[in-house]
Amino acid sequence: MGSLGEEQDGRALMEEALLENKSGGPYTGDGSVDYHGNPVLKIHSGNWKACAFILGTECCERLAYFGIATNLVSYLTKELHKGNVEAARTVTTWSGTCYLTTLIGAVIADASWGKYWTIAVFSTIYLIGMSALTLSASFPALQPPKCAGSICPEASPVQHWALYIGLYLVALGTGGIKPCVPSFGADQFDDTDASERVRKGSFFNWFFMCIYIGSFVSSSFVVWVQDNCGWGIGFGIPTFFMALAIGSFFAGTPLYRFQKPGGGPVTRVCQVVVASFRKWKVCVPADSSLLYELPGNGSAITGSRKLVHINDLRFFDKAATITDLDEAENVSNPWKLCTVTQIEELKTLIRMFPVWATIIMFAVVYAQISTTFVEQGMVLNTTVGSFTIPPASLSTVIVISVILLVPLYDTFFVPTAARFTGNERGISQLQRIGIGLFISVLAMVSAALLERKRLKTSKSNAGDVDQMSILWQFPQYFLVGAAEVFTFIGQSEFFYEHAPDAMRSLCTSLALITTGFGNYLSSFILAAVTYLTARGGEPGWVPDDLNKGHLDYLFWLLAGLSALNLMVYVCCAMRYKSKRAY
Repeated sequence: MGSLGEEQDGRALMEEALLENKSGGPYTGDGSVDYHGNPVLKIHSGNWKACAFILGTECCERLAYFGIATNLVSYLTKELHKGNVEAARTVTTWSGTCYLTTLIGAVIADASWGKYWTIAVFSTIYLIGMSALTLSASFPALQPPKCAGSICPEASPVQHWALYIGLYLVALGTGGIKPCVPSFGADQFDDTDASERVRKGSFFNWFFMCIYIGSFVSSSFVVWVQDNCGWGIGFGIPTFFMALAIGSFFAGTPLYRFQKPGGGPVTRVCQVVVASFRKWKVCVPADSSLLYELPGNGSAITGSRKLVHINDLRFFDKAATITDLDEAENVSNPWKLCTVTQIEELKTLIRMFPVWATIIMFAVVYAQISTTFVEQGMVLNTTVGSFTIPPASLSTVIVISVILLVPLYDTFFVPTAARFTGNERGISQLQRIGIGLFISVLAMVSAALLERKRLKTSKSNAGDVDQMSILWQFPQYFLVGAAEVFTFIGQSEFFYEHAPDAMRSLCTSLALITTGFGNYLSSFILAAVTYLTARGGEPGWVPDDLNKGHLDYLFWLLAGLSALNLMVYVCCAMRYKSKRAY
């Protein structure tokens, strides 16, 4: 690559020293350091012994989150007296915010704080929000009066504010740590060590296993407590586990490996865009070795390996084209001249975008778990023998399916598929995501068929909703769980693995933001359907009394949109080009 001046040679040599220590030595070769900033010994740090604390943190934090999210629609309808549509929109809007705020945590972690301190600070905010939510559910003054027959008083503005302050502090806290915990866990494995690199692939499977263990406890035990013992204690239990999550995280500090933050990723992206437009008349040399890059193996970006130039999106190569003015100044101004690695960071984000956009529809399907699936369960027979199943508890089926399928995937599917594909992971990450998208279509078809059958049964029995058991929802929940094993885990691994070194928190947040946009899109679809179908005195597809509506039409609509999205995804995945590091 071409170079400019001598001013960055010292820094380049320092970066090179960090990156040249390969797997044969006692130290990590990926530039990681210990808590005090010193080179870290492999034998005393990282790997599964450090990840045990991170996985424990994630398990407890997910128990806390799902302890709120799983049954929130029931809390809003039963305690705050909201209608079905308003409650569903409130839940999906809040859930979407939980995922959109991941950008805040990702940018802060990659730019300055690092993943460790970002997790520490936002976990504290998270705990404050959980405590506020528990208080809002514990004091009668912060709850509307109980229903008197069919008359249910609305919650006052103060009561709404008490709820929303707690909810959105939780959204900020969980959003801040979501992109950092999985990438911080993956950082405990050295990319330059072949054996540790294989373990990193398994880490994401077991990371999601811990998520669903926490979710299982929430959707079974915590939901039962909320429905039978009260919402104060029902929200207090998740709050306790959030405190436990913070304790688990700090306990592993001496064992962690830390990656130095590489500076603001958003700033670097803006620098490439600005420099490219400044040189929009400049011709890019045909020989990519003439583009600007630091000499040696060291990168200009702290803690990042160099990226190999890929011959696409050539307009942005203008930012690395050395002009006579650049040579005359003999000083590298990143707003005028960028390195190839910096440009390839932006190109990587652009290449990821089509894949990212097509995963949003899967998040729309996933959003139905805590909204329309629960509302559908409320009008089914929830009694099985002498036991009453809370509708929100059926999400445990998803958890059970994931807990069963993840070990099968890791120990049986991967080695079996690897024998045929030659891929050490069995199938590629993009193939894994695509399989999950296909299964999500089947999940919506299953939900639509059940609702159509339920409506027929209800009409033939004069509105008797107790004719069909809630156990008929098992297939749709199980299919969503199976889809998660492929799509959610696959996308987390994809966005981490394909991310530039100094953008891993940001790219992990991109994977999570799909869930946020999916929740918002679900809210929009529900609002649009209600607006278009509830006219002229018609109840619409999703009225408060589902026996008068057609929830099955909504499920068929989502199945059709998901099938169309799958076709677009296949086209995007076939065109995707991966970044390559030195």
